[in-house]
Amino acid sequence: MHTIANRQQAEAWNDWEGILWAERPERYNGMMGAFNAPLFAAAGITAQDWVLDVGCGTGQTTRIAAQRAYDGNVVGIDLSAPMLERARRDAATEGLDNCTFEQGDAQVHPFPDCGFDVLISRGGVMFFADHVAAFTHLKHALVSAGRLAFLGPQPAGPDSAYARATAALSPFLREASPASRGMGSLLDPARIRQVLAASGFTDIEVAPAEAPMTFGANADDAADFIFSMGPTRYNLRNVDATTITRVRAEVHDALADFETADGVCIPGAVWIVTATRERISSSN
Repeated sequence: MHTIANRQQAEAWNDWEGILWAERPERYNGMMGAFNAPLFAAAGITAQDWVLDVGCGTGQTTRIAAQRAYDGNVVGIDLSAPMLERARRDAATEGLDNCTFEQGDAQVHPFPDCGFDVLISRGGVMFFADHVAAFTHLKHALVSAGRLAFLGPQPAGPDSAYARATAALSPFLREASPASRGMGSLLDPARIRQVLAASGFTDIEVAPAEAPMTFGANADDAADFIFSMGPTRYNLRNVDATTITRVRAEVHDALADFETADGVCIPGAVWIVTATRERISSSN
């Protein structure tokens, strides 16, 4: 790997949490996959585009981009070696030869100047050590008037559907797990606009999007998934088994209210953010 600006995140995503995501990508993609449609609608990828997917993880969004940019090229970048190994394997299985994956820190990675038409991210941009430095760096990887599209979570209040479904867990979730540190960094639309403007982007738009997040086939399956997730495991690591069993039963019962024919679907909300690199004049 090249220079790393965010060593804490690099260590976390190459440790047990990164392995967890790499081993169960279908669960995390099931949770976030309903937001792919608004993200890609905002990105507007065309057949000949060159696309950069920041924080690509196990590569689902990279592969979708490669299918759209079928006469172009897509690069997925992530800190996590385990997740990238899974991404490469899945891309090969799908026969995609127009996408590649690189391990690196997108905040400082040596991208080609003006090398991409579109930059996308399904949340990975939340974890930068320095957002203005990172987006300024990424801006230079875009062509003149190149497009940026990413999503990030909206603030989840105590009355949100997910908060209600996991209320029994909330007293135990006292700190962020190593890999989830930074998830709240871009919750405020005003901050998102400030960061992107300071980084030299224009035409900044922040729009809400809602979609059902699928957590499992039924309440039991969804409870298993939620209790396997990094933040839950991290915060319950010193809790006795009897208490965990009780809390899991309470969460299971709450999840039953969200069972549908398509599984346990909990309404979720994100921001879809778009922006443009300023047009580079021919005199530059």
